[in-house]
Amino acid sequence: MTNIILMDGGMGQELLRRSAIPPHPLWSAKVLLEEPEIVQAVHEDFIRAGARLITLNTYSATPERLEREGVPELFKPLQARAIDLARAARANVGVDGVGIAACLPPLHGSYKPDMSRSHDNLLPAYREIATRQAGSVDVILCETLSSVSEVTAATQAGVETGLPTFTSMTMMDDGSARLRSGEPLADALDAIEDMGQVATLLNCSRPEIIDANLPALLARFEHVGAYANGFTSIDALDIGGTVKELTARKDLTPEAYSGFAMGWVNAGASIVGGCCEVGPAHIEHLANSLKNSDFSIQGALA
Repeated sequence: MTNIILMDGGMGQELLRRSAIPPHPLWSAKVLLEEPEIVQAVHEDFIRAGARLITLNTYSATPERLEREGVPELFKPLQARAIDLARAARANVGVDGVGIAACLPPLHGSYKPDMSRSHDNLLPAYREIATRQAGSVDVILCETLSSVSEVTAATQAGVETGLPTFTSMTMMDDGSARLRSGEPLADALDAIEDMGQVATLLNCSRPEIIDANLPALLARFEHVGAYANGFTSIDALDIGGTVKELTARKDLTPEAYSGFAMGWVNAGASIVGGCCEVGPAHIEHLANSLKNSDFSIQGALA
């Protein structure tokens, strides 16, 4: 029986649906402080749906984003709150084998990296985040990385903690095999081939784009994964904007999403889950599909 890590889905969109707080550039961070019970509830719902690896809700709580919004002093409190809520959710549901993943996101903004930032310039902030989270998690997840420098800096910071590090990249929607920065995916794969991450993934991209690009990862790495978004397009999102400007696909039902994810598993992926607009119902359908196909759902690589 093949083991598959089943990750959770998109935390941010679930929070927007449930929260009374208006969308904000730091929306997920604000909910941590003002409505923490919602964050814990989303974690719990994903675990009950079948996820065995949940991710800290710290995507927008980077030093750079907090500085941009004038609240740099919130970095440590937000990190601590996110850790406490993930742990509480795991304990409250009481399911064995649930892991917690750290979150090393793009520092500048989703999908539109600051191309003036080099590996060496980005590395200190990624180290700060990784160090703050490493003592409380099972995996370092570097996710939604949009440029080669983000990919290498986040990966290095994760690997330096000594924890298993997953490196995940987001792709252009045009089918051109490029990161959101415009750089070729192949350049990023070349750059991290010997950096020591235990898994290499694609995320927050259209599932059709993952279909097209996953073979490049499968050809080079032992452990590969994917978790797609459910947006029609991300073109409307600017730095400092909010995802309220983006539109969800109507066709990406739980059944349809499971079809894509099962295709990735059958091609050789060992890690699947969901990103923005992929909710607990999608993860539950995927969990059932995996079980019905005799896969064993895990929270860690064997």
